Amino acid sequence: MVEGTSNGFTKVLEIVGTGYRAEELGGEGIRFNLGYSNPVDFTLLKGVTAVIEERGTRLTLSGIDKQAVGETAARIRRLRPPDSYKGKGIRYSGEQLRLKAGKSGVKG
Repeated sequence: MVEGTSNGFTKVLEIVGTGYRAEELGGEGIRFNLGYSNPVDFTLLKGVTAVIEERGTRLTLSGIDKQAVGETAARIRRLRPPDSYKGKGIRYSGEQLRLKAGKSGVKG
């Protein structure tokens, strides 16, 4: 509790994929372009702030409530989880993905 009020808690999310990006909506929300036919608008929980960096591909969430920051990060990640074949999607910074091999293309 003391660490949250003095330093705050942060979670960093990375958006990976061609054309995938995020932009701010006036401080209370974020608009995501994640390959769907329409953009996805996301409203932040109370007490959580977001900073979008690196041309909309890196999202830093911060706040004094560890549970609220983690819950917001999990809900954002749930919008487009990382694909197990190409690795596209929203992932936590430093998260290691194991990519599947896919089709071999060999006819037998």
